[in-house]
Amino acid sequence: MNKYYFTSESVTEGHPDKLCDYISDTILDEALKQDKYSRVAIETFASANQITIAGQLTTNATLDIEKIVRDRIKEIGYDRADLDIDYRTCKVLLNISKQSPDIAIGVDKSLEDKLNENIKSEGAGDQGMMFGYATDETKDFMPMPIYLAHKLAKRLTEVRKKGIVKNLRPDGKVQVTVGYENEIPKRIDTIVISTQHEENTNLEELTDKELLQLYKHITEFIKELEDMQKKESE
Repeated sequence: MNKYYFTSESVTEGHPDKLCDYISDTILDEALKQDKYSRVAIETFASANQITIAGQLTTNATLDIEKIVRDRIKEIGYDRADLDIDYRTCKVLLNISKQSPDIAIGVDKSLEDKLNENIKSEGAGDQGMMFGYATDETKDFMPMPIYLAHKLAKRLTEVRKKGIVKNLRPDGKVQVTVGYENEIPKRIDTIVISTQHEENTNLEELTDKELLQLYKHITEFIKELEDMQKKESE
């Protein structure tokens, strides 16, 4: 019998990496909403109450990038200076240029189009290799460890924003380790939930009700795993 453990990690929306991704994604979405031919290669950097937006952008869209940045930071919950970033006071630096002419040459027309082969198409501005797969381990077709980690990270954000668990801050992380037997998830071995919290908070201050909210959500996932395994065995 082949036994092994697999661990996956998920971060909440307040994690610096996720915050930066969210800002970049929103800029892209807004550009495409106004101009479907937009070319967006934008990166976001966050550090010490400062956000820097850099990259290349060619679009006919009218974007208020500073407003996008501040709105996303506010939405996530960074609204005080002691959280290291405050949407009201943080610096927003822009270093954006138009798409490089060298890249544009390759994108505007494909090689086939340039050679008059009657193929009207755009070229590629970059190359990449991607791979992936779907699995029947979960209803979302994702492997069990990352499925549970994502769900718990989402719930961690919910209990913070709804005030179910007090004194939490936006940044958090979840790790889930699942035990497999012959490629089938059989047990949840470890769940680690870490989160920012107010400076004077300690575990003893969590009420029984707040702890039960966390435990209840975890046990729901365990039951879901058991139900799936039971269905597979029938």
